[in-house]
Amino acid sequence: MKLLKLLSLSLVLPVCSAVPALAANPSVTSPYNNSTVSSPFTLTASASSCSSQSISAVGYSLDSSSATVLVNGTSLQKSVSAGTGGHTIHVKAWGSAGAVCVSDVVITVSGTSSGNPSVSSPLSGATVTSPFTLAASSASCSGQAVSAVGYSVDDSASTTSVNGTVLNTSISTGTGGHTVHVKAWGKSGASCVHDVPVTVSGTSSAVPASATNHSNIQGSGTWSSTHDAGTTGSSSGSSSVTSSPSRSGNARHFNTSYANYGGQRYATSISDNTSAHNFVYDAWVYIKDSATGVKNLEMDMNQVIANGWTVIMGFQCDAWSGTWDYTANKGSATSPNDQWIHSGLKCNPQSWSLNAWHHIQISVSRDDSGHVTYKSVALDGNTSTLNTTVFSGFALGWGKTILTNFQVGGGTSYAYGSNIFVDNLNISYW
Repeated sequence: MKLLKLLSLSLVLPVCSAVPALAANPSVTSPYNNSTVSSPFTLTASASSCSSQSISAVGYSLDSSSATVLVNGTSLQKSVSAGTGGHTIHVKAWGSAGAVCVSDVVITVSGTSSGNPSVSSPLSGATVTSPFTLAASSASCSGQAVSAVGYSVDDSASTTSVNGTVLNTSISTGTGGHTVHVKAWGKSGASCVHDVPVTVSGTSSAVPASATNHSNIQGSGTWSSTHDAGTTGSSSGSSSVTSSPSRSGNARHFNTSYANYGGQRYATSISDNTSAHNFVYDAWVYIKDSATGVKNLEMDMNQVIANGWTVIMGFQCDAWSGTWDYTANKGSATSPNDQWIHSGLKCNPQSWSLNAWHHIQISVSRDDSGHVTYKSVALDGNTSTLNTTVFSGFALGWGKTILTNFQVGGGTSYAYGSNIFVDNLNISYW
């Protein structure tokens, strides 16, 4: 589809010059400022007042993340995970009348604590909806080969465990702050734990038991590859199934080359259903080695409905604008004017960590007249709500189908390429 490049207005935020008195800032007992720690580490802090107000809550955020972990009360003790390198922990206290006080603690993370499970989703401090996906793995624990992995939540005595080294499960909890204790057991009895704090903002719209689920779509042998003529320049690409890198042992490798901002579209059909009105797209994406030339990652669901129109449910992470974008038809079904609309929700594939799996979940619905409601999108456990409805019906003359596209958009005027992998691609509809 044609990429619409729009200039974004710069938003200038006012600078607050009022700085709370140092004595009112939270007291941090661990870790010390300018200390070197391993990840995960324990953050311990407390506050007695803030700008002469009694304390209602304390919490923290990491670096420039907008995700803040918050607990009611005057003291905080949380396990925090961070990548190797320098970080700033913003320890916060909120007064009963609205004051906010902050202590910044600068640390250096030297590496990962030996033997603790690695958790790829949710991120530490993430805000999620329930149920959410817990994805973790552990190869060793205190020098022992791992025999089982599992988890418990908060102070529950109930622990869920599975044999093996990989954990991928769904967790349901109530609204509020929680700690997921991710565990690994060594073959000689060792036990290792990685604590992940999350905030549950509410309950996601669950996929009903009656829904049709197409799982591991990335392993289908019917994927096609074509240059998107709606983009400038040129592109080419191929896809194949690979076991590495992979989560399931059956990931799809999209090997793409492009020049002058060309885009390559990969697609496969999964059904001829014309009656489904609700869709959930769930996939894991891995960008290998470099994202220099990747300007757009597009993930679409298209359906031919009962009146013969094609409803295009287009969604992309757009590095041009730094936002999640969605498709709308600004014309009519027979005289379409397809455009990308910037949602305002932040997303940039060039800022994603490389050589790592990222979890994407998109919830969409449509009506019988071609209107699409883009409900929500989640990236690595962080859910953002759109709830915006647009017209997106097209009289294209297609046969009955539900198909999904995965498109890679180039971001350079010179020839470049990318290696991107998709695994556990599941689409549910009802």
